Formats: sequence, structure tokens, C-alpha cells
Amino acid sequence: MTGTREAFVQAAASAAALLRDPAVAASWESASVLPEFGVAGLAGHLARQAQPVPADRPVSLLDHYARVSWIDAGLGDEANVEIRRGGEGEAAGGAAALAAKTETTVGALRSALPAEPPGRLVRPSWVSWTLTLDDFLITRMMEIAVHSDDLALSVGVVTPALPPAVLDPVLDLLTRLAVRRHGPTAVLRALSRSERAPGTISAF
Repeated sequence: MTGTREAFVQAAASAAALLRDPAVAASWESASVLPEFGVAGLAGHLARQAQPVPADRPVSLLDHYARVSWIDAGLGDEANVEIRRGGEGEAAGGAAALAAKTETTVGALRSALPAEPPGRLVRPSWVSWTLTLDDFLITRMMEIAVHSDDLALSVGVVTPALPPAVLDPVLDLLTRLAVRRHGPTAVLRALSRSERAPGTISAF
């Protein structure tokens, strides 16, 4: 299994473990730290990140994020409403069912990903273009890392520690997206000169 694929399985397993935490079930009907997103919906959205999809003809990671509609969308825009709706639908069976489903998915991925060919292409169901499998898995690792922190904070548990194999490509992606949005000088200052740092270098 390639490094990216192995790292993705580690990230997905971490998400599955967080979803199994009793604090998630205990807070299931509560609001999360994300506006308009309940804990159940956020948990469902996190669980959805462990589901690769097949297709053809790839774009680059940065081109992918240049095309997605949710990056600049407001909370009430249809793109974000649909993300919340999808998470809530995924979570409809309850905390225990969602955790069990995610654990089953992680087990299947451990077997399936090593068998995928190096040039495998995928098209996520929510877009009209394709990515290489490894680039797609990086997008899912980013979602898992970010939303694991959101969910952990929402239910009052420690954010899961992810290994460098997961965090290195995630931080690289977020840094490149922040540079594209704010410019290299702003990101450089945020990372090295807090006295000259801009108010935000958020990638989204």
C-alpha cells in the first residue's frame, strides 16, 4: 500500500475511534462548535470521509479546490446546506450505528486500497471531475483531521492525535490553499513573524 493510502486508513481508523467515543453518543442531539451543524450531523459528515468513489480523468488537488462550490459559500448557501443535510442523513441511525458502519468501512479499506492500481482515478459523487485516488485520499484526510477536531471540541474530548503521515500532506495542502488565498507573504509572516501576521490565513 502506498504511503498516502496507508495514511488514509490511519486517519479513517482514528475517525472511527472518535465516533465510538461515548461522549459523541452522549452529545448526539446537541449543537456542535460549527454554526448550524449539530453533533449528529457533524459526526455523520466525518464518517462520510471514509468512502472512496470510482471514475476517470483527474484534475490536480489545487484545481479541485478551485472548483468546489463550498469554499466561498455562506452558511445558508445550498452547498453548505447540502453538506449539513448529508451529514445528518449519514447519522440518522444513531451514534452506535454510525460508529459501527465506519469501523466496517475502515476494515474494508484496509483490504481494498492495497489492491488498487497506481493510476486509479476516482470521481466523488458531489463533483463533476476526477482526481487520482491518492489525491482524493488527501482531501479526505484533510476533512478527517479538521472535522475530528471540530467533533472532539463539540463533545468535550481531546482531539485525536494523527501521525505525521496523515498531518504532513494535510498541512501541506492547507498551506498551499492559504497561499493561494492570501499570498505567500501573508502565510510566511503568520508562520514566522507573529507581530506582522495578518488577522487570518485560513485556507477556506
